[in-house]
Amino acid sequence: MRVVVGGGTGFVGRALTQLLRSRGHQVTHVSRRGGKDRISWEELSHSGLPLCEAVVNLAGENVLNPFRRWSDAFCREVVSSRVETTKALAKAIAAAEQPPRAWVLVTGVGFYRPSPTAEYTEDSAGGDFDFFSRLVSSWEAAALIPGSPTRGVVVRSGVVLGRDGGAISQMLLPFRLGLGGPMGSGLQPFPWIHIQDLAGIVCHALEKESVRGILNGVAPSSPGTSNGTFAQELAAALGRPALLPVPAWAVRAVFGAERAAMLLEGQRVLPKRTLESGYRFIFPELPAALKDIVA
Repeated sequence: MRVVVGGGTGFVGRALTQLLRSRGHQVTHVSRRGGKDRISWEELSHSGLPLCEAVVNLAGENVLNPFRRWSDAFCREVVSSRVETTKALAKAIAAAEQPPRAWVLVTGVGFYRPSPTAEYTEDSAGGDFDFFSRLVSSWEAAALIPGSPTRGVVVRSGVVLGRDGGAISQMLLPFRLGLGGPMGSGLQPFPWIHIQDLAGIVCHALEKESVRGILNGVAPSSPGTSNGTFAQELAAALGRPALLPVPAWAVRAVFGAERAAMLLEGQRVLPKRTLESGYRFIFPELPAALKDIVA
C-alpha cells in the first residue's frame, strides 16, 4: 500500500514508518516542510492528497512538554496541531478522485473520565468533562467524512512507552539515579502501551479490511497497572530502588493543574475491540515491555 502519514517524523511516526516499510508499504510523510518522501501541509491543502491507499494522522504538539508553560497560547497550539491537521487530511480524502481505502486517526484515552475503579471499553461514554476529553471529542469529530467510502478507524492510545521519546525519556534520568518513584498517591491507574504495539495496531487497522470504528490502544494488562506499580517495575528494570514519591503539589507546579491531572489521575482502559479484531500484542505485560525499552 501507499500510505500517507501526518506527523510521520515524530516519536510514534518513526516507529510506524519503520514497521510499514518493513512490511513492503510505501510511506509519504506530511510535515512542516516538503522533501524526499514528504509533502508539506501547505502542499496538501493546495494540491490535495497524493495517490494512496491509506492515510494516518499522528500529528500533535507534545502536551507534556515540561519546557512549555500551560498557557492559553499553548492550549490553542495543542488543539490546532491535532484538530486542524485532522481536518486538513479529512478534507483532502473527501476531495480525492480516488479516495483511499483506509483512514486511521490516533487520539487518546483522555476521552474517558479518570476513575480509580471504573473500567472502560471502546463502547464507554466520555468526551465532555475537561479540556482533554473535549479535545479528543473535537479531534475525532474532525476525522468524520460523511458518505465517504473510506473505512475509518480511531485508535485511542494510552501512555506510549518506547526508547528515544515519549514518557520514559523524561523519567529515565531520575530513575537511573535512584530518585524515581510514584507520582502523587501512586494508586491512580496507568494506561500504557509499548510503541511497537501502537504502531502494530495502526498497521493492523490499515491492512485488515474488517477493522473499523474505535480501538483502545492500551496493553491487555494495563487496567491492572497503577502509577506506583509502573514506578516499581521501571526501577526494577533499571536495577534501582523507587523510593521517592513525587508529591502532587510538585507535579502541579511543573505542569499546571490541567496537565497534572493526566499524571495524577488515570483510567482503567480495556482493549476489548482491539483484541476481538484479531490484533496480537507483542508486549502485553509491563515487565517485558520495560525490559525491552531500557535494556
